[in-house]
Amino acid sequence: MCEHAAVPRIRPTSPVGLAYGAFYLWPDVQRDDEAFTRELFARQNLTILPGSYLARDTRAGNPGRNHVRISLVASVEECVSAAQRMRTFLEKN
Repeated sequence: MCEHAAVPRIRPTSPVGLAYGAFYLWPDVQRDDEAFTRELFARQNLTILPGSYLARDTRAGNPGRNHVRISLVASVEECVSAAQRMRTFLEKN
């Protein structure tokens, strides 16, 4: 449920897919994922995980780089609010 409410709010500002049965989103924030998560927390009070923390560096690079993991375990209302705050952040930065 949460993913169907959150994705339309994020997709206009960041490529994000919807995985069947997943409880998280994996958008490409198109910038340093660690810096992105720090600034998002500071400006919008949202806690998400840098994608590079979920993978290892390889010769081809880190497959999680420039992505973030957004857990969808809160209520639908909280997910919608968080998605809107992330979109606001992306539109201004």
